[in-house]
Amino acid sequence: MKLILSKIQLYILTILRVVIGWHFLYEGFDKLLSTDWSSANYLKTSQWIFAPVFQALAENSTIVIVIDLLNIAGLILIGLALILGLWTRLACFSGAGLLFLYYLSHPPMIGLNFGPSAEGNYLIINKDMIEIITLLALAWLPKSRLFGLDRFLKYAVKGKSQQKSKPIKTLFSDTIIPVNKKRRELIKGLLTIPFLGAFAAVLLKKHSWESMEEKNLMDAVSSASLKSFDFSSLDHLNGQIPKAKILSTNFSRLILGGNLIGGWAHARDLLYVSKLVKTYHHRDKVFETLLLAEKCGINTIVINPQLCGVIREYWRQHIGKIQFISDCAGDHLLEHVQSSIDSGAAACYIQGEKTDALVREGPIDLIGEALNLIRKNGLPAGIGAHYIETIRACVDHGLVADFWMKTLHHHQYWSAQSREELDNIYCRKPEETIAFMNELNQPWIAFKVLAAGAIKPEDGFRYAFNHGADFICVGMYDFQIVDDVNIALQVLNPAI
Repeated sequence: MKLILSKIQLYILTILRVVIGWHFLYEGFDKLLSTDWSSANYLKTSQWIFAPVFQALAENSTIVIVIDLLNIAGLILIGLALILGLWTRLACFSGAGLLFLYYLSHPPMIGLNFGPSAEGNYLIINKDMIEIITLLALAWLPKSRLFGLDRFLKYAVKGKSQQKSKPIKTLFSDTIIPVNKKRRELIKGLLTIPFLGAFAAVLLKKHSWESMEEKNLMDAVSSASLKSFDFSSLDHLNGQIPKAKILSTNFSRLILGGNLIGGWAHARDLLYVSKLVKTYHHRDKVFETLLLAEKCGINTIVINPQLCGVIREYWRQHIGKIQFISDCAGDHLLEHVQSSIDSGAAACYIQGEKTDALVREGPIDLIGEALNLIRKNGLPAGIGAHYIETIRACVDHGLVADFWMKTLHHHQYWSAQSREELDNIYCRKPEETIAFMNELNQPWIAFKVLAAGAIKPEDGFRYAFNHGADFICVGMYDFQIVDDVNIALQVLNPAI
């Protein structure tokens, strides 16, 4: 039984095939003309049950190059075939297969909502799935029913084998038509070629108008692109940050600070900076930053208990495995400690300002209670401080930490010479700090090593590591991570 379609239905289905082909073709050319596009970004952030397969492919640069070439070639060839209506059935199946790979890499399942930026919100069904189903439906139709070169070729071949005076049947009904209408059928087979010309004109116009600034701010929104997440700087990474133990747990010697991610910024007189930081670090940007840090070998971040939920969400979505050290403070210190432990902290410590206050105002024994609670749950227990006098008081009181968190930086920056305010100087006695901390047997994590951005990393990292810090904790934006890791590697191993 033949499928009978009206002319309106034929035109609608033909346009549907052409617009999908247009989408494929533009995605292919956009990637081809881009100087920095790579599928590695997309593969590295794959989720769901096939994530290990896609992520493993991304780890091999040769395989990534092959995937990039196949992806670009596939998009362009499929797009051309769909617009022209040539080898339509093969193009439909190939397009559906390619989209299905995109879908498997980043399916819009419940809880898996981190990854490529999209122009909408999806749950199980997304743009890829809609196009897959549409292409399969188009593939089911006899390839020469719709307008396009398949139809033209069939009539052209059929015309050669028949007498000019012999009538023929149409492909969409059993009606006998005279041969003088055959030319009309051949013309219908060429109807979609102007779409290709229109596409070429629009593409050339777009790329001639697009400025370099716009190019840096824009990216395709296809399922195989990843907007505002650039792993390209990983190509300049000189190695992985080494790790060291605190008790039995390995921590990267460069630790990611949580202030910027949490929205806290020491910006001195620049009042807008905290709001800017909070706006920049939306949830996906936080996840991107954490994942990039992990790719560089940073396996730890220091956060406060309020941010534990963010890390747990990062774990729950199987994006990465970064561990966190919780800095516990607040009026209900023991509750914050327990909350951090319950949230999966790798270690806990009493936050510096809280320790300073307890030593200064009491009760100092609360520090010991917090240490005992942390150790009772099998975690390394630390003490933080901004003042070296606080560390001395803890030691004199008989408090022994598994690790210490202490500010450390020199005073060779301009604002340190102009005034003596806490928002300006975070380690008031660096020489005494270095001498006393090096007498302690426990590991030492130095923080505020850049004096909240007043000291260059090349200088601050070297000062901290060369003066005895076992680890340094540094707040970093995503675009700073690779450079900071390379600087730390150079300080730790000058031979690099």
